[in-house]
Amino acid sequence: MTTKSSNVVDVDRIVVKFAGDSGDGMQLSGSQFSDTSAVSGNDLATFPDFPSEIRAPQGTLAGVSGYQIHIGHADIHTSGDDADVLVAMNPAALKYNMHHLRMGSTIITDADLYEPKNLKKAGYEVSPLEDGSLASYTVIAAPITTMTRTILKETGLDTKTIDKSRNQFAVGIVYYLLNRNVDEGINFLKNKFAKKPALVESNAQVIKGGYNYAANQQLIHTTYRINPNLSKKGKKYKNITGNTATAWGLMAAAERANLPFFLGSYPITPATDILSELAKHKNLGIKTFQAEDEIAGVISAIGAAYAGSLAATTTSGPGLSLKSEALGLAVITELPLVVVDVQRGGPSTGLPTKTEQSDLMQALYGRNGEAPMVVIAASSSSDCFDYAFESAKIAVEHMTPVLLLTDSYLANGSELWSIPDIEKMPKIKPLHIEDNVEGGFLPYKRDPETLARNWAIPGQEGNQHRVGGLEKADITGSVSHDPTNHAKMVELRAEKINRVVNVIPKQSVFGKDSGKLLIVGWGSTKGAIYSAWSNLYEEGKDIAAACFNYIMPLPANTEDVLSGYDEVLVCELNNGQFVNYLRALYPHIKFTQYNKNEAQPFMVSELINKFNETLEGK
Repeated sequence: MTTKSSNVVDVDRIVVKFAGDSGDGMQLSGSQFSDTSAVSGNDLATFPDFPSEIRAPQGTLAGVSGYQIHIGHADIHTSGDDADVLVAMNPAALKYNMHHLRMGSTIITDADLYEPKNLKKAGYEVSPLEDGSLASYTVIAAPITTMTRTILKETGLDTKTIDKSRNQFAVGIVYYLLNRNVDEGINFLKNKFAKKPALVESNAQVIKGGYNYAANQQLIHTTYRINPNLSKKGKKYKNITGNTATAWGLMAAAERANLPFFLGSYPITPATDILSELAKHKNLGIKTFQAEDEIAGVISAIGAAYAGSLAATTTSGPGLSLKSEALGLAVITELPLVVVDVQRGGPSTGLPTKTEQSDLMQALYGRNGEAPMVVIAASSSSDCFDYAFESAKIAVEHMTPVLLLTDSYLANGSELWSIPDIEKMPKIKPLHIEDNVEGGFLPYKRDPETLARNWAIPGQEGNQHRVGGLEKADITGSVSHDPTNHAKMVELRAEKINRVVNVIPKQSVFGKDSGKLLIVGWGSTKGAIYSAWSNLYEEGKDIAAACFNYIMPLPANTEDVLSGYDEVLVCELNNGQFVNYLRALYPHIKFTQYNKNEAQPFMVSELINKFNETLEGK
């Protein structure tokens, strides 16, 4: 940190969290500030965190909704640990977030709401603004409600509508504190509410009011500046959520495969936004079907794949359970299908809006019979695009269903995404067969290298055939109850999945390829693991890290990677599903594990502590 003047301080990175009731517009404020930071050239990662109830009890801890943004001059890999700036719209939001607040941080809160009724709801006996408990923080207790009502009193809006703009007053203070251009915040509102100019105008007045209040009240003696990330200069970037990136990756795959695209899906948190995003693009030939239930969603997608489309279905853990029988049908018919599972806290309904990595075993084995599927896991909000594209490519070129795992942390979070040139992305080559194949079409005649079967579209002249859930004879596809044939088909389907290893990249390692300790993660834990590893590696610690995206099959060099270290510590947001998978495959390797079951992502600080303890043999 270097002081540039008496009141502006340059910082490399900063974590801002907006928190309040579910109806306080915290998700909007977070998105607004994220977009402004992206326009300012900062790298960023975000983490929306909100209750599953549509409107939880107002003013209570259970109803607190939050949105955290980590912005920086350098590359950002996580949404941050403890906040440097906390916007707490009420006492409950303050209390809920105090344990994730850095000492000396700035707290911005609405002084008008610290009434006995609200304090009691939050579990305070005495106002924290008066009891000295916040002495270690910079507290800006502004009369946000009063000021917002004053600013908008001549607009003719009712009090309830006016109070919905209070978040913009707080946003204005944050813009002043972090030297942001308030006009960018207003531009966000113009784009978001283009059809509601009166709403834009009233909120613009309030955000300006918050900015001017901070500038004129002399409550803020030091402001902060985060300079642009120059490593990203010269490229086009977009602030993108994981769900949007997944949708766009699937559309890009359809384009590069020159196939029609079909999504059959049923709305389920936190996957619904993929369906919503794809539904916006009918002009690109995208077909979306909102089915009556999860089973209808996947069955319609299998039908679309049979008819020649690049087909996908999206869901979360409970929906994946319901789709399991149909996924067995996709396996036995050997049709290309992308299944996106956006994991959430479970079991059952569990914690619909929280994140977890607890569907891995279901993804690997959650079907009756021997029904192997390719399983891939995305590791950041932006690379959901890449792995959605890769999932579709493997599905089409290997004639197999592919299961893509993301999670709520990636799906709802956002980061900067480098916009690719679609024309330079690899082509996807469907295994279509010509009309009137000599000798007749043989549905299960396979490519000698990949074991993928050919894809004949219904209606093709001379290529009449049938597929279905009953076991089929090798090559001809006739229904077969022969035990020897069944054994052969089971082996062929498994070997076809195993041979996908020939087209996926080898596993990379951060650090040296041998040593004392290897940290292993998969999917969305990559950012936190990488950040913790790099911190200790720069200190000279004997530590390396490997984060897996390809789960079934694992990369070809996996055993060599794991064998190079005295100890392998596997970190995951479940009770040990990946580590047990690895133990079954590589029983000679010493695995230990570190698990978190709080439906929250790893914090970098907790991983650093665990890695140090492991290195020290504690």
